[in-house]
Amino acid sequence: MSKNPFGNMGNLLKQAQAMQEKLGKIQEEAAAKTVKASVGGGMVTVTANGGMQLTKVEIDPQVLQSGDHEMLQDLLVSAVNEALRKAKELMAEEVKGLTGGMGIPGMF
Repeated sequence: MSKNPFGNMGNLLKQAQAMQEKLGKIQEEAAAKTVKASVGGGMVTVTANGGMQLTKVEIDPQVLQSGDHEMLQDLLVSAVNEALRKAKELMAEEVKGLTGGMGIPGMF
């Protein structure tokens, strides 16, 4: 009797497909969650979702009245980067349950 070297291949493919479906669901759920990042003592606040999309930008009117465009640009960049970092952390935390805490490269 010879062993089929590909005997477990079907099971592996089924497991991979199930994991992919779960990941898709996790991504959908995370996209519905939001994170906020505020910089400059609240001068600029950016909201992003778990799908790595910006959903809201709030700018304190005093920043606009100051006329300091360079400061506003710097604050926006900082707030966006921080919001996206938090969104990435949110997604990584959600995926952690799927991977059993294993750090799989490229998974977030």
